[in-house]
Amino acid sequence: MATGFNAAEYLLSAGQPDTTAVVSPRRSLTYAELAAESRRVAAGLTELGVRPEERVMFCMVDDVELLTGILGAMLAGAVAVPVSTMVTGLELGKMLADSRSRLLCVSGEFAEQAVTAVSLAPEVTDVLLDRAEASGFAVRTHKWSSLGGTFRSGRTWEDSPALWLYTSGTTGQPKGAMHRHASIRAVCETYGRDVLGTVATDRFLSVPKLFFAYGLGNSAFFPLAAGGTTLLEPSRPTPALFARRAREEAPTLFFAVPTFYAALLASDVPDDSFASVRYAVSAGEPLPASLFERFRTRFGLEILDGIGSTEALHIFLSNKPGAVRPGSTGVPVPGYAVQIRDEAGAVIDAVGKPGELFVSGPSTATGYWARYDATKLVFQGEWLRTGDSYVLNEDGTYSCLGRFGDMLKAGGIWVSPSEVEERLRMHPAVAEVAVVAAPDADGLDKPVACVVAAPGVTVDAEELIEFCREGLAAFKRPRGVVELAELPKTATGKIRRNVIREQVRDVLRVVPSP
Repeated sequence: MATGFNAAEYLLSAGQPDTTAVVSPRRSLTYAELAAESRRVAAGLTELGVRPEERVMFCMVDDVELLTGILGAMLAGAVAVPVSTMVTGLELGKMLADSRSRLLCVSGEFAEQAVTAVSLAPEVTDVLLDRAEASGFAVRTHKWSSLGGTFRSGRTWEDSPALWLYTSGTTGQPKGAMHRHASIRAVCETYGRDVLGTVATDRFLSVPKLFFAYGLGNSAFFPLAAGGTTLLEPSRPTPALFARRAREEAPTLFFAVPTFYAALLASDVPDDSFASVRYAVSAGEPLPASLFERFRTRFGLEILDGIGSTEALHIFLSNKPGAVRPGSTGVPVPGYAVQIRDEAGAVIDAVGKPGELFVSGPSTATGYWARYDATKLVFQGEWLRTGDSYVLNEDGTYSCLGRFGDMLKAGGIWVSPSEVEERLRMHPAVAEVAVVAAPDADGLDKPVACVVAAPGVTVDAEELIEFCREGLAAFKRPRGVVELAELPKTATGKIRRNVIREQVRDVLRVVPSP
């Protein structure tokens, strides 16, 4: 007999009714108010015809509506699908159609993209807007404030689908990683409790947003499971904004990606901005040792660097408080096991010998939605193939050497080189192109486009970067353009990306300010 369990009920029941659960610039809610609001949303979704295990997609800013929307969908037994707010209408439409969602919930800021997206997803019947007026939609529209009805808890159990998160992962095009209700409890009890030691007095401030697996744990799962307080920020993150929020709201746990830690160091925010923080956390991409040292020197905080993935839901390999090795991603989180394997699949036990990282643990996804071949490639029995190249250090910690394949990250978010290359090939100045990663001044990988110009045409780097910005999410744009006479290739015509990476490894390097 399946064990009854609902992750939203689990999260909403941990805090004291009168304790503040969520703070946003617009309003705050106690745990009692958050539970009531989430149940109102669940009832409203049911009234709109959402059935158990149907997908509800969210393209919304980090605010009370998105948090209660995710919780409400799970309470109703539906599947919450939060997606990036940085995507274009075309990209949103592809995910909307792929998920076969009937309902799209959207913030007014993204209504234009949503109109385009809905036109590409014929199965969508309804759009739910937070506070904006509906305009241009060819389907029924509803206001968030109109939600209501009689709450009827959706019957779920530990293995019921609770959440889909779209990722490009190791294989290019976006895929929906499917997570169980029990996976949410698992990350709260492993990384949240056993690594961070979360307690009810903790206040959580996260730069990564709720649509990002990393941010969803930081701003929803961990604070609510501990009975603590989440501090939501709907605006685009800047060092000045988050330093101000930190001074005003006194978070005890702060989460960001290496790119943002570098931005804080390059800013003029006061050095005591994060005085209330007991742990700073980094994930999304490897944290260079030099960045760790500079941040500790200026702000007085050690950063706990770790690695997670959308497929694993959150961090599974992490430095621990009081035992940080700069330049490494630490040791396995309690409850997880890792292996390093060579290209033939054999386990590597030797110190210092690189291979591909595999992880096993209680929060891995059940697979990708409607992606049979990709699921077989990435989910191998109890093991999850990460696509990261790793090495075991003498002290038992693990260090990342980069991507095992060609995928790269920018600001902690996956970027598919082929997607950027496809966009650049549409420009009349481009004959051939290869996109690779190159480290910037802080040692963080960014996309660089290596272009062979069309005959008789001059390459304008800024024009090509802007061209990518217009057709892709902004974070996917190249940070630099290098013109080459030809792309190095193998005898069979394959692009030698390792050679190109070596050629452009210094193009983004600028000596950082002290």
